[in-house]
Amino acid sequence: MEAIGVFGLKLGSTLSFCCQTNLFSACKLYRFPVISYPRKHAHFVSLKATANSLACQDEANNRNFRKPFPSTWDHQSLVANLDFSQMDALGREIEALKPQVRNMFISSKGIKKKILFTYLLVTLGLAYHFEDEIVETLKDGFQKIEEMMAGEDDLYTVSVIFYVFRTYGYNISSDVFGRFLGDHGEFKECLTRDPKGILSLYEAAHMGTTTDYILDEALNFTLSNLESLSCTCKPNLSRLIRNSLGLPQHKNMEILVAEEFIRFYEKEEDSDLTLLKFSKLNFKFLQLHYLQELKILSKWYKEQDFHSKLPPYYRDVLVELNLHTLTYLEPKLSRVRIFLTKFYTMQIILDDTCDKYASLREVEILVDIFERWDLEDHAMDGLPDYLKSVVKFIFGTFQEFEREIGSELGGLYSLEATIEYFKIYMRSNLQLAKWASVDHLPSFEEYLDVAGIEIAVDFTLACVLMAMENICKEEAYEWLKSREKLVRAMTTKARVPNDMFGYEDDMSKGYLTGSVNCYKKQYGVTEEEAFRKLHQLIVEVDKMMNEEILKPINVPRQVLKVVMIDTLRAINVAYDKQDGFTRPDGHLQHITSMYVDL
Repeated sequence: MEAIGVFGLKLGSTLSFCCQTNLFSACKLYRFPVISYPRKHAHFVSLKATANSLACQDEANNRNFRKPFPSTWDHQSLVANLDFSQMDALGREIEALKPQVRNMFISSKGIKKKILFTYLLVTLGLAYHFEDEIVETLKDGFQKIEEMMAGEDDLYTVSVIFYVFRTYGYNISSDVFGRFLGDHGEFKECLTRDPKGILSLYEAAHMGTTTDYILDEALNFTLSNLESLSCTCKPNLSRLIRNSLGLPQHKNMEILVAEEFIRFYEKEEDSDLTLLKFSKLNFKFLQLHYLQELKILSKWYKEQDFHSKLPPYYRDVLVELNLHTLTYLEPKLSRVRIFLTKFYTMQIILDDTCDKYASLREVEILVDIFERWDLEDHAMDGLPDYLKSVVKFIFGTFQEFEREIGSELGGLYSLEATIEYFKIYMRSNLQLAKWASVDHLPSFEEYLDVAGIEIAVDFTLACVLMAMENICKEEAYEWLKSREKLVRAMTTKARVPNDMFGYEDDMSKGYLTGSVNCYKKQYGVTEEEAFRKLHQLIVEVDKMMNEEILKPINVPRQVLKVVMIDTLRAINVAYDKQDGFTRPDGHLQHITSMYVDL
């Protein structure tokens, strides 16, 4: 069949991905590998709306809902008077300095010095400028790792080398830290006199896998000392320690790490002025690049006219949604950031529609429309006007994606694949709505099967792949399907903290179906014990993801980094101290530093 565009063909086409038998999410729902559960499939409900289905349920929905917290940020005001003319001059300065920094890197004496310099580049947000040089250095260095580490007893140096190798996918052994253990197998107390080294060990410890037991000890050791060290060391280092205790570098978005570390590096006595200047110029250039994209998105958002088309049940948080796309740091990933901001807008409106406002019968009809992918007006007969607006917005946004990528090699394939993920996501919304309507508490595993999909990590990853340029799309989607264990862990990483942060609010609204209550029921534990066990679960999930990321890949490393690692970092930031999508004021500092402080 000739591919004539997703919106010009039925989705039963010959594109292999669109066959349900090839969809790993549709064929077999994820199995969570950390805790042993009875192996059951999640039972999705019938999707076809009929005259009798749910006719007696929720027919006269009184539309009670709590108006969401208003956004602190007016996206139109943020970009209204910005001057982007200086971007060309910044770009020229960056290109003029780049050869000097490259020469500093190449001329570093010995592989060890080059790796320490690589850490500076990574932490200052500059590594993407020198990927070829870094990759070559680490490839050479890993072959000589034993020689390089022989006799090295500086905690900072060993920790940084470990961190850099693991960051770039090299499974360097955690045994390198054995040299810092005393006779009784504990980290030597004398190490506490080196706060910079302790901080670096703390950062390295967060890259541990399920078998890196020495890193478990390292994390306990550093956590027991860093708080007190932050009170006695120099103010500049103290600030860095406190920020890392909030969210370690490995888990944080690169742009937020760079913003903080530039301030730290500027005040260090041994900082290199050329490198400092380069990092400041680069950060300013990225800020303006992101704001230029926000201006485009602000215009797009205004054109949707949600305020006149939808009741005020949805979260109007464009700036907050855009913030999380900045995890994809590089300028060349502009389309990923723009697509994802639109995607997040779709998702948050659909979530709020299904969770807060639509009747159960309306959700069923909505899902059926998307399942059939029917754009005809008659498909929406009987829907209230606000839901017609939602449907038209979703279809219209996917049409925008098609216009952008439809002519590219693999573009239609990736669009259809993403639409299939979207349908699965919508089915999970309906299943949760059904459970919630009768206060049903499924098993914890069955809940994660469904609610893990509803948190839309799978859909997000598919959208990132769709938006990426210059990659083999079919190969990338096949790779995504092959990383089921990692994706499952990522969905748990998003779903469980989301439920824990929202637990009190959900309970106050009488919404019972969530991770905490499902765990309490299945294991017969108290609320306090459920929270403790779920926290432990997240710790194990972090280790498992570190382990999975180190496994061999059959796609370019850039795909793994952007699709999996950077997305995971955005999840970490979103659910660091609270649900950043429900309580967006929690990201006040990040938004100020990225969009306001120029």
